[in-house]
Amino acid sequence: MTLHLAPPEQTTFRATLRKAFANRSFLIGFVIVALIAAMALLSFAWTPYDVTRLIITDKNQAPSAAHWFGTDHFGRDILSMVMIGARNSIAVALVAVGIGMGIGVPLGCLAAARGGLLDEAVMRLNDLVFAFPALLSAIMITAVFGPGAVNAIIAIGIFNIPVFARVARAGALAVWPREFILAARAAGKGPALITLEHVLPNIATLLLVQGTIQFALGVLAEASLSYLGLGAQPPMPSWGRMLFDAQTRMAVAPWMAIFPGMAIVVTVLALNLLGDGIADMLDPKSRRRR
Repeated sequence: MTLHLAPPEQTTFRATLRKAFANRSFLIGFVIVALIAAMALLSFAWTPYDVTRLIITDKNQAPSAAHWFGTDHFGRDILSMVMIGARNSIAVALVAVGIGMGIGVPLGCLAAARGGLLDEAVMRLNDLVFAFPALLSAIMITAVFGPGAVNAIIAIGIFNIPVFARVARAGALAVWPREFILAARAAGKGPALITLEHVLPNIATLLLVQGTIQFALGVLAEASLSYLGLGAQPPMPSWGRMLFDAQTRMAVAPWMAIFPGMAIVVTVLALNLLGDGIADMLDPKSRRRR
């Protein structure tokens, strides 16, 4: 009788898949986020209607077979606008999180590895940046460069830097006293190599969970900035801008606010469920009693 054993990598992958499908929070969050991402990708190639075309005769139509989500005060199809708004929100939040993680994580790891005056300087700089919320940063940037999606990305990204720096520093400080770090030092490895080979892999789960949280906050921040006119500019649809346009028409066309508002709520909820599921799945210590 011949016994065939699966490679360790394949076994680990299958075990991870089983954990993922068994985790309700991860599964629900992943499915919803995947559907929203698919909708955003589909909007690049197809939408039910052209959102740049104004058809005044079709304005304020209730949801119907022709317009599933109804139309706005310019006769534009709201479903098409929600689809393109998903693309805008995901792009802004994703790039902003990338900026925060790309700058904040190295700063946090550097502060933990070096300590002393460098650690103090990095943390005080983070405190200074953290004192300015994304909204206030966006107002300042807009005053200089004008409103737009790029400036919203910069503002949210700057706000994310100290968040990731703090998380990375806290996680790295917990790893540095471990025995395998002492062994790596005894083997002659420097702080940079130890950080890359040992520290970052051990805090990757923490950073991934924080990334999903910041992604959800990025979607909210983008919607808030667009609502104030500091984000994506017309004719580019944005969930926040759609809510702004709907606020004076709630009695006439409440669907103008309901559907973009639901899109924001569902997206943020799904991202939080996804982050919660990742934390439960990859870090046994964080699993809650169910």
